[in-house]
Amino acid sequence: MIIIAFAQTTSRIWPRIVCRHFRHSAVIVPHGDKLVLYQFTRRGMVNTLTISPRDIQILGRHGWAFIYLPGNLASDFCGTDARTCVDMAKRAAGIRAPWVQTPLALYKYLMRRTL
Repeated sequence: MIIIAFAQTTSRIWPRIVCRHFRHSAVIVPHGDKLVLYQFTRRGMVNTLTISPRDIQILGRHGWAFIYLPGNLASDFCGTDARTCVDMAKRAAGIRAPWVQTPLALYKYLMRRTL
C-alpha cells in the first residue's frame, strides 16, 4: 500500500504562486508496524520521517488529504532524482502522466483512477 498525502500549506514561495488548493505532496509507505513518510524538500534532497497511524490522524485534522493506493512502492523509486514533490509521488506510484504537474492535478488524477 502507498499513501499519497496532500497538504494545503507550504513555506516555499513558488508553490504559493503556482499551486492553488493543494501545495505539497508526500509519499507514505508502511514499514513493519510503522509508516515512513518521504518528504521532498528540494531537488536532490528527500527527508524520511518515521510516523505512526496516529500521526496520520493528526495530519488529517490539520487539513492534509490522503489517497490510499493498492500495490507496493515502485521498484525503481529513488526520491532524490525527482524535480518536484509531485514528480516524486508519481515515481513512487509508477505514474507516467506528463500533464500532471501540480499537487491538485495529481489529486484529481488519482481520484479518477481509484474510482
